[in-house]
Amino acid sequence: MKFKISLVIGFVLLTISAIAQEEGPKSLSLQECIDYALTNNQSVVNAAYEKEIAQTQVGETLSRGLPQVNVDAGINYNFEPQKSLLDASNFDPSAPEGQEIELSFQQKYDGNLGLSVRQLIFDGSFFVGLQASKTYKELSTKEHIKTQIDVVEAVSKAYYNVLVTEERFELLKVNYGRLDSLLNDTRAMYENGFAEKIDVSRLKVQHNNLQVQVDNTQKLLVINRDLLKFQMGMPITQELLLTDQLEEVAFTDPTFENEDFNYTERIEYSQLQTNMALANLDLKNNRVQYIPTLYANFNYGYNTQTGQSSELFKSNRWLNYGNTGLSLNIPLFDGFLKSSRIQKNKIQIRQIEKSFEQMENTIDLQINQAKVNMANSLEQMKAQRENMELAEEIYNVTKIKYQEGVGSNLEVVEADADYKEAQTNYYNALYDALVAKVELDKAYGVLLK
Repeated sequence: MKFKISLVIGFVLLTISAIAQEEGPKSLSLQECIDYALTNNQSVVNAAYEKEIAQTQVGETLSRGLPQVNVDAGINYNFEPQKSLLDASNFDPSAPEGQEIELSFQQKYDGNLGLSVRQLIFDGSFFVGLQASKTYKELSTKEHIKTQIDVVEAVSKAYYNVLVTEERFELLKVNYGRLDSLLNDTRAMYENGFAEKIDVSRLKVQHNNLQVQVDNTQKLLVINRDLLKFQMGMPITQELLLTDQLEEVAFTDPTFENEDFNYTERIEYSQLQTNMALANLDLKNNRVQYIPTLYANFNYGYNTQTGQSSELFKSNRWLNYGNTGLSLNIPLFDGFLKSSRIQKNKIQIRQIEKSFEQMENTIDLQINQAKVNMANSLEQMKAQRENMELAEEIYNVTKIKYQEGVGSNLEVVEADADYKEAQTNYYNALYDALVAKVELDKAYGVLLK
């Protein structure tokens, strides 16, 4: 008995341990975050559902060309049989001229059981509709790709934002430790008569401001991580660790000319092509509606009538019938409805043709802007990095001079403020360069590749 209890307890502990491991922190690279988002982001999931819906519409259109088979059955109780007024002389030659009698050919009970089959032989709109449904499926696939590209862009920017904030937070902690040490040294100097109280006060102000900045950046880091998890479709409660390093990021050369670039590599241009195909198919559909339609029909069944309900289901009273044939519909005049639709289609096609020119100009503009932004961002990042290094050097020299008694505390405080401002400017420039890199890849249509 004790062995069984121990076994159960052990199993429970193993289960809890396994659950805890599953709910532990996830360490993901940027590509792993993107892969996760392409599977779990709600917008991507909904776009995938739209693809499935488009596939069902292809089947829905195809079903029109398959045999339509129906079975109809019914039993009626004619509590008031339908009557007709007939000339009485048809039944009684001696009846006065013009006299009419009521006569019913319907019995109290009747029943029917029938099979009907209808098969499309020719209908131009069916074949065009089948092409259109497949093209619509293609459009929904491109919408899915467009959604994926947008998600990759959002996840990449959010991931880089977390990396920059993490590094900035670590540097702020280093700054805080350095300033805290300087404050303690200055207090000791003040207590020994080698510094003034105002020197301690200046550093204390800087120390307090930096403490607030560290706390705010820590909170901002939590928010940025949550934003990344939101873009990925990951539960906010899931702990996430990033494995990529900023120094590993390779920046695209903004002077690079992509000679193999084709407008169709941009999903927006490809979507426009599909919209043009749909507009032409709509035009074709309205034109083929001038052509006659032809269907084949087949009907077979049984019916019966009786005055007694007990005889309703006797097999010898059910009489069979059947017919087969063709039905042809020839459109003659519809009040110029199809003509108006065709004119509308032609105008819509001309609109899309103009949209191609606008789209090409837009893509060219976006690529040029992205290249300029990338070049400017890299130059700015380089300059701000140099400024940060110079500011650090100035701070270190000023601090040494102050500690050796040949410099003022005010110079140290100002150098420290300049150094922190240079750090902030550098990390802002670094993030701008990372964003410019993402936007340049998107402009060239290679973000998802």
